[in-house]
Amino acid sequence: MLESNAEPASYVGPVVPPRDTRPRIRPKRILINDYCGHAFAVELSRELAARGHDVLHVYSADDLSPRGDLLAGSNDSSTFLVEGLSLGEPFQKYSLFKRRQQERAYGELMCRRIDAFRPDIVIASNNPLEAQNRIATYCRQRSIPFIYWLQDIHSDAIRSILSQRSIAFGALIGTWYEWMERRLLRHADHVVAIAESFVPRLAAWKIPKAKVSVIENWAPKDKIRVIPTDNAWRRAQGLTDKWVALYTGTIGLKHNPNLLLAAAEDLADESDVQVVVVSEGKYADYLEAEAARSKLTNLTVLPFQAFESYGEVLASGDVLIAMIEPDAAFYSVPSKVLSYLCSGRPIVLAADKRNLAATILQRCGAGVVVDPRDTAGFVAAIRHYLCNEVVRNEAGALGRDYADRMFDVNVIADRFEHIFRQACIAQ
Repeated sequence: MLESNAEPASYVGPVVPPRDTRPRIRPKRILINDYCGHAFAVELSRELAARGHDVLHVYSADDLSPRGDLLAGSNDSSTFLVEGLSLGEPFQKYSLFKRRQQERAYGELMCRRIDAFRPDIVIASNNPLEAQNRIATYCRQRSIPFIYWLQDIHSDAIRSILSQRSIAFGALIGTWYEWMERRLLRHADHVVAIAESFVPRLAAWKIPKAKVSVIENWAPKDKIRVIPTDNAWRRAQGLTDKWVALYTGTIGLKHNPNLLLAAAEDLADESDVQVVVVSEGKYADYLEAEAARSKLTNLTVLPFQAFESYGEVLASGDVLIAMIEPDAAFYSVPSKVLSYLCSGRPIVLAADKRNLAATILQRCGAGVVVDPRDTAGFVAAIRHYLCNEVVRNEAGALGRDYADRMFDVNVIADRFEHIFRQACIAQ
């Protein structure tokens, strides 16, 4: 393999937020609705239930994305419940009008579930705006404190994506959804933003500073451990004698699958290197078809894996890769990078350096950030880690160290309980 001149960022130790030492709030009935079923959100639900709260964790069973540990186990509190809501039909992600209908229908399903559970507090995260609007309206009409867990600026995403079809159409629809999103955030009892970069937008939308908290996303570090590369999952995929560049997670409109194709094409002459993509959907199918057409036998596309295998999946990668398009970097943060950090593997991220995931990698030295338009730089960074064991191990260790310092669900749950206290007082 060729050496790369790319160098990992220098490490700056993170500042660990202090524990909240005030008495915990009295037990409440809490409904956490995370549309995607992310691992970090369900970990929060488990921790809150362990503290005595009655917690119902709800997600969309129709959303095609990797999910966390959504099965209640024998070690879980009896006050912890998980439910997936389904419309009984596939989600039409790429059909504008059908998608809008389904998003509204999901919102109605959620309202019925809220009505049955009778929560003291509702936290809603990752919902499409049509669904979020219905849920927030329902809570406001019934004086249920509503916390908007802001993962993405959805109206920016809608404007950016639709403008690729028509600038005028994108501007028109984007303006409508911006009005809706701004209104939802203003009426929320509290807003939990996942990045400081969202704060200026919230200020511009006149969201009171007092009801905005920034809590960065995390990953369940106790369930994603540093384990040997040679593990059962890797052996089952026939990767034992390969160097693996691994991508896991959704591939959608804010990702460029051609970067993964370019990596496979550039590394095609390296018979001991395999690019492995664990994903599903339109763009995963595209990658599989293009690999077959170009006879790229070094590109493997696999479906999403069960969460119990996720640690082994990540450990199977000698280098982990991620990407997010330039426009998307300002309204979205790729949470897969946080899980990558837990696995103790080096990371190559194609993203604007101002994106939060990119900032974290540069902050802790766990990987290399390249411009998403720099295909050559992306491939060179992958080669750099594959060719340099010392650098590879150092970056992986720094990533795990960051996760150990920052991904303490006890501290995070303290902060959410403080927010509950504020939201209930405001009612």
